[in-house]
Amino acid sequence: MYIPKYFKVENADEILDFVQKNSFGTIVTTEQGKPIATHLPLGLNKKGDDYYITGHIAYGNPQVGTLETCKDVLVMFQGPHAYISSSWYGHEDVPTWNYQAVHIYGKASILERDELIEELTIMMEKYEKHRENPILWDNLSPQLLERQLKAIVGFKIKVEDIQAAYKLSQNRNDTDYMNIIDQLQNEGDPDSEQLAAAMKKRLEN
Repeated sequence: MYIPKYFKVENADEILDFVQKNSFGTIVTTEQGKPIATHLPLGLNKKGDDYYITGHIAYGNPQVGTLETCKDVLVMFQGPHAYISSSWYGHEDVPTWNYQAVHIYGKASILERDELIEELTIMMEKYEKHRENPILWDNLSPQLLERQLKAIVGFKIKVEDIQAAYKLSQNRNDTDYMNIIDQLQNEGDPDSEQLAAAMKKRLEN
């Protein structure tokens, strides 16, 4: 990922927190030089000193066959993004686009059955525990779970390289920066509002 120096993020804790909060990602592998991508919810787990991206994919997805044969697997996570009008600057310039994105590279391997069950249990807990009637692994019938396990393939990707870019108008002067935040807040768009919040948070750090 091309990252100009203004927008490069190197704080590991900040990056890992971003991945946890924006965990619907895209996995990219290649087959005979052709890229294959799947969009799916992912987990981030630490085992010893290593971090792993975990998830599961439909058994019939052709990308399954590339997970272990692909030397480098790319996983992409994206946060809020929004168009930035150059009319918001105090000088003539061209429009641009602000965004937050993380790319993770690593080697994939297939999960054993018990590892897959652990991954599914953790994922359901993450997204269900706050609900009034949570659907958790132990609440479902063994028959249903067995059918579902046969329909998916679990995987883990050992994190070997992380690239993170937060393009949040860091290269603008203070007046333009604050005006961009104000304008984004008035766009009436959830992504724009979230991006404005991210720009505000940057000022607090």
